[in-house]
Amino acid sequence: MFKQYTALVDEEEKNTNIRGLMDFNYPKKGVKLEEVESVDSIVTRFKTGAMSYGSISKEAHETLAIAMNHLHGKSNTGEGGEDKDRLTIGKDGKNRCSAIKQVASGRFGVTSRYLTSAQEIQIKMAQGAKPGEGGHLPGKKVYPWIAKTRLSTPGVALISPPPHHDIYSIEDLEQLIFDLKNANRDARISVKLVSEAGVGTVAAGVAKAGAQVVLISGYDGGTGAAPSSSIHNAGLPWELGLAETHQTLLMNGLRNKVRIETDGKLMSGRDVAIAACLGAEEFGFATAPLVTMGCVMMRVCNLDTCPAGIATQNPELRKRFAGKPEYVENFMRFIAEELREYMAKLGVKTVDELVGRGDLLKKRDNLSERQSKIDLDCMLNNPFDGKKQSVIFDPKQVYDFELSKTKDMTEIMTQLKSALESGQKRAIEIEVTNTNRSLGTIFGSEITKKYDDTLDDDTFVIKCNGAGGQSFGAFIPKGLTLELVGDSNDYFGKGLSGGKLIVYPPAGVKFEKDDNIIIGNVALYGATSGKAFINGVAGERFCVRNSGATAVVEGVGDHGCEYMTGGRVVILGKTGKNFAAGMSGGIAYVLDEDNDLYMRTNKQMVFTEEVSNKYDVLELKEMIKEHVTLTNSEKGKEILDHFSEYLPKFKKVIPYDYNRMQMAIVQMEEKGLNAEQAQIEAFYASTRG
Repeated sequence: MFKQYTALVDEEEKNTNIRGLMDFNYPKKGVKLEEVESVDSIVTRFKTGAMSYGSISKEAHETLAIAMNHLHGKSNTGEGGEDKDRLTIGKDGKNRCSAIKQVASGRFGVTSRYLTSAQEIQIKMAQGAKPGEGGHLPGKKVYPWIAKTRLSTPGVALISPPPHHDIYSIEDLEQLIFDLKNANRDARISVKLVSEAGVGTVAAGVAKAGAQVVLISGYDGGTGAAPSSSIHNAGLPWELGLAETHQTLLMNGLRNKVRIETDGKLMSGRDVAIAACLGAEEFGFATAPLVTMGCVMMRVCNLDTCPAGIATQNPELRKRFAGKPEYVENFMRFIAEELREYMAKLGVKTVDELVGRGDLLKKRDNLSERQSKIDLDCMLNNPFDGKKQSVIFDPKQVYDFELSKTKDMTEIMTQLKSALESGQKRAIEIEVTNTNRSLGTIFGSEITKKYDDTLDDDTFVIKCNGAGGQSFGAFIPKGLTLELVGDSNDYFGKGLSGGKLIVYPPAGVKFEKDDNIIIGNVALYGATSGKAFINGVAGERFCVRNSGATAVVEGVGDHGCEYMTGGRVVILGKTGKNFAAGMSGGIAYVLDEDNDLYMRTNKQMVFTEEVSNKYDVLELKEMIKEHVTLTNSEKGKEILDHFSEYLPKFKKVIPYDYNRMQMAIVQMEEKGLNAEQAQIEAFYASTRG
C-alpha cells in the first residue's frame, strides 16, 4: 500500500514540482540493499515540522514527540512553548519532550527551563508556507491551557511580531545564537530560513555566526491556518533554496561547519533522495505525519473545527483524535526503507555519500515542450564539486563559541560552584565590561538544571561594576540577582525567566538619572517572569513581548511595551512614540506629567485611564517603593514623598481585550468558581457568547 501511495505522489509531482522534472542518473551497477545504511540509522535524520501546541492539539503534539523520540529523530515544539510536565519522562515511561525547541519572534513560553530541555534550539527567522503568520492564534483558539503555556490571556488573539527585534541584522542574529548557546551549552543551534533568491548569502552569514544547522524551508505545506493573503509572500520551492545554499556554503569554505536541513511537503523516499543529492543532510516532515494521525485535509485549521481532533483545542473534537505514535513511526520507517532502495540503485551505501551528489540527478526524459524550457543546469551542475573539501558537516569544524573564556565560566562559576551545589545563599562582586556578553546566562542555566524555579529570590547575588555587554542577564532564572552599577548595552534582560535585575549609575555622577539613557534598545524582550529595576532611561522597544515580568524604569524610547502580553511596567518619565503598539496583555503605569501621553500612544489595541482602583494604586506604590529600595532612585523618592500629588498624573494603559477578559474572570470568581474554572467559563462566555 505504501508503494501505491508513493507512486501516486511521485506521479503527481511530475507536473507540480521542480523535483518532478528530475530523474536519477543511475550508474550501470548499484550495490546490494543489505549493504546500505540501516533504517534505524536513517530515521535519526528525520524531524517533524514546527507545528505549535495551539495550532494543533495536545494529543497530536505529544504523539509526534513520542514517535520521534522513540525513533531517535526529533520533533519540533513550533513557537507555542511546551507544558512543563512534558519536559521530563512521563509516569508511563513515554518521552513527550520535543527535542527541538523553537525560538521565534513571538517568544511564546520561551523560559530558561524550556531552553535547557532542548537537544536543538531553532531560531525561526521566517517560514515559507505562511510568512509572518507563524504563532498567530485567533482568540477563540487561545483556550486557558494554551494561554498558560504561552504565558498569555485566554480568549485574546496572539500576534506573532515581525522579526525586527533581535534578529533584524546578521549581527543581531549572531548575538541571539550566542545567547542561546549560553542558555544551553549542550544544544546545537539551528536557524530556519526560507527558500528564496539570495538565501545562500544569508546561510553563509548564519554559518559564520555559529549556527550548527541551517534549515531551508519551502513554500509548500503549512497547517492551512494562514490568511489567504499570505500566498503573495510565500517562499520558493525548497529545491531552489537548498541547491543555492549548498553551493554558496561550498564556495565560501563553510559547508563542513553546518548541517543543512530542508522541509516543505516531503512525501516520499524519492523526495528525500533528491533533497540529499541537492545538499540536505536532515529532513523535515509535517503534512505527511499529520495525515498518518488522521488528518483529512479539511483546510479549516484556523476555525477550531478540525473533525480529526488534530488542528483544534475543542475538548469535544479532541476526543475524536485517533492517531498513535506507531503510525508516525511506521511512516518514517517506510520512507527510510524506500530511500534505501534508491540508494542501492544509485550505488551509495550511506546518506553521507549521497549528500551533494548532483551528478546523480538529471533532467527527466519525455518532458512536455513547456517543461523542457525550464533550465535546471545551475541546480544539477554544481560548479564547486570536486574541490577538496567536505560536502557534509564535520564535527571537527564546529564553530567554537569560546564559552570557557566567558565571565560566567572564569569567575562566576568558579566563585559560586560550592554554593550552587548546596543551594546556600551567596553574594559576590565582579568587574564587567561591554565585551562580557550574555553575562549570567550560563550560570543561570546551571541553576535551572539543578533547581528549576524552586530557589528563593536573591539566593545568588552578583554585583557587577562597569558596563554591561549585550544581553546582560539573558534568560536568568529565579534565585539569581544581577546588580549592575554602571550601564548596559542592548538586549538587557532578554527572556528574563524569574531572575532579578537592578541597574543604577555609580555614586557621585552629576547627570539627571531620569533624563539619560542607562540601558540600550530591546531590553526585556520576551521576558516571561522576574523583576527589573532601572534607575535611568531605557532605549527603544522596551519590554517588547513581555509576558510576565515586572519592570520599573524612568523613561523609554519609541515603541515601548510593543506586543506585550502580560506583566507590569511602571514608567516614571517620558515615553517615545508608538507606545503600546500591538499590546494585547499586561498593564503599564506611565507618569504623564505633561498630559501628552495620548499623542504618543498607539490606540489600536489599548486605552488609557486614571489610576483610581485601590488595588492598582497599591500595586503602583509597592513597585515604586521596591524600585527606590533597590536603586535609591531620586525620582522614585520624590514621587513617594508627594504621592497624592503625583497619583493623578499617572495613566494606566491597558488593552481592550485583556481588560474584558480580566473583568469576566473576576465575575466568575465572584460566583464562587476557583481561578482555573473561572478562566474556562470566562473564555467560553467570551468566545461563544
